[in-house]
Amino acid sequence: MSRRPRRNHSPAFKAKVALAAIRGEKTLAELAEQFDVHPNQFTQWRTQLLEGASGVFGAAAAVDPAPAVDVKTLHAKIGELTLENDFLAGALGKAGLLPSAGR
Repeated sequence: MSRRPRRNHSPAFKAKVALAAIRGEKTLAELAEQFDVHPNQFTQWRTQLLEGASGVFGAAAAVDPAPAVDVKTLHAKIGELTLENDFLAGALGKAGLLPSAGR
């Protein structure tokens, strides 16, 4: 007896199957035959859908916004890096490794 290779179902397919199971128009055996999925899988997907349904109406909106950027710290870092670049450019110019263009 050969085994069927493992299948990965898309989220859209899982939602479609779970909604069909919630509707209750057909038995799990009929749905299993229609969608070619094991009845236990229907139960798992239906449970996941029912548990996650509350997130659709607002829980996801409570996600923390991006942290505020400290502008003073960024300006200080820019100044520090500019000073360092100017110093290194001057040192390289004096050593003859960098042509001093307008400095």
